[in-house]
Amino acid sequence: MKALVTGATGFVGAHLAEALVHRGIEVTALVRSPAKAARLTELGIKQVPGDLQDLGALGRAVEGQDVIFHVAGVVAARDEAGFLRGNREGTANLLAAAHAAGRARFILVSSMAAAGPSALGRPLRGSEPPAPVTSYGRSKLASERLVMEGSLPWTILRPPMVYGPGDREVLKVFQISRAGIVPVFGSGGQELSAVYAADLAEALIATAESDRAAGRVYYACHPEVFTSRSFVEEVGRVVAPGRETPVRVLPLPRWLARGVLTVTGATAAMAGRTTILTPDKANEFFQPAWTGDPSPLTQDTGWRPAHDLATGLGKTAAWYRDQGWL
Repeated sequence: MKALVTGATGFVGAHLAEALVHRGIEVTALVRSPAKAARLTELGIKQVPGDLQDLGALGRAVEGQDVIFHVAGVVAARDEAGFLRGNREGTANLLAAAHAAGRARFILVSSMAAAGPSALGRPLRGSEPPAPVTSYGRSKLASERLVMEGSLPWTILRPPMVYGPGDREVLKVFQISRAGIVPVFGSGGQELSAVYAADLAEALIATAESDRAAGRVYYACHPEVFTSRSFVEEVGRVVAPGRETPVRVLPLPRWLARGVLTVTGATAAMAGRTTILTPDKANEFFQPAWTGDPSPLTQDTGWRPAHDLATGLGKTAAWYRDQGWL
């Protein structure tokens, strides 16, 4: 098998690229920043310089591929147009190049944000009508629709929160928890699903190898459901295992959280940067639940996640310490 990975220098893409190489699969990576590709070079991965707006680079990258794993995407933008440009238009360009090159299998890493929130006690399975609540979610759904409407065989995975070695978003929770007080949005009762990055990489490979997964939308996550409160408490336990009370949870009411997110969004904009912490993101933070049911993916591919939350967070904390991040 020959496989192209977009976003291979990013968090999820790096885990996927390494897992593919360990399977003996010939991997090509579309690389926007060669300076970040040292690990890909160590793994012997072929690199095509360029990005999702570079049509020539896309044509070179997709040539001869059996599977295309589209992992790259924009998670922070100044406005909805920025999200659409990075996610929908980038996907459209890659699909056009792939279609011109042949009949490669197209695996899209989307997001649970494309589907919208779940109800309490009712994890999403992939057949529900999507109802995204943020600009990011709408841009990911727009990308999905392009994939579904195309002529290539496809599979879409909608992971929820992804964590593990290399991640810098959940790292912030680890760092804050060292002080013993961690804020959470709302009461702390929001229900959540998550997936360890190495498990997500295995799920992506499993879908590529399964004929039954063609034309399906899946949630790749551990079946364990937890709350935002129990999540930060578990982080506190792995950060300070000897502390009698791992962390004190500080609930943030909606009005206060929106104020904080308004300030962080405005500060980033004035500095010419982007951030995921914007008022729009509050539309996700205050939903009752973001949970998925991985059983359809297991039934069709045989994939099973190897890490529950406690195990995955423990390994993540150990990696952070080894890297000097924690």
